[in-house]
Formats: sequence, C-alpha cells, structure tokens
Amino acid sequence: MKLITSTAAVILAVAVAATAVAAPAVTREFEGRVASVNRDAKTFRLHDSERGTKRIKVTRGTRFERIDGFAGLRKGQRNIEATVKRKDGGWVAIEVEKSGGGGEHGGDDD
Repeated sequence: MKLITSTAAVILAVAVAATAVAAPAVTREFEGRVASVNRDAKTFRLHDSERGTKRIKVTRGTRFERIDGFAGLRKGQRNIEATVKRKDGGWVAIEVEKSGGGGEHGGDDD
C-alpha cells in the first residue's frame, strides 16, 4: 500500500509539472509615457499611472503600430501602449503602439 501511495504521488507531481510548463504566457497591457529608452539594451521604461514604471524589452518579433519601430520611441512620448508577456522575470513587448489611432479598444459604438 505504501508503494502505491508513493507511486501515485510521483505521477501527480509529474502531471502538475507538465501542466505548468505547457501553460501559455499571460499578456498584460501597460499605457503611459516613455520614461527612458536604452538603445543598446533594446529596452524602454514606460510609466503607467496605475501600475508604475515598467522596463520593457523589444525583440525582432515586436510589432509596432503608428510608431516608426524601436527607433521611433522617444523619452517623453505620451499615449504609448505596450502589450507584453513575462519572460525570464522581465517584460517582453509583443506589440507597441501610439494610442488614439481610431482602432477598437474594447468600446462598442452600436
């Protein structure tokens, strides 16, 4: 009986670990003013009035909307939205855009 209980515990632990690894990264959105840009590290700091200042990494896969790529980010720019995910303890940008472009941001005009 003790062997069966130990085996069941090991199987349960492996199943829980496999589920944790397979879970997709959760995305977040930050919006605010660009506090700084580090061109060498390909990062920028975005001050969100509700969530504080976040350091965000830009990769080759980051999409930009209404901004001329990473080179178009400047300290002091306002209304910048970043959709990010957690990776290795930091925030990585999936998309960075200048808000106010007339797109759909969850509102319903009907």
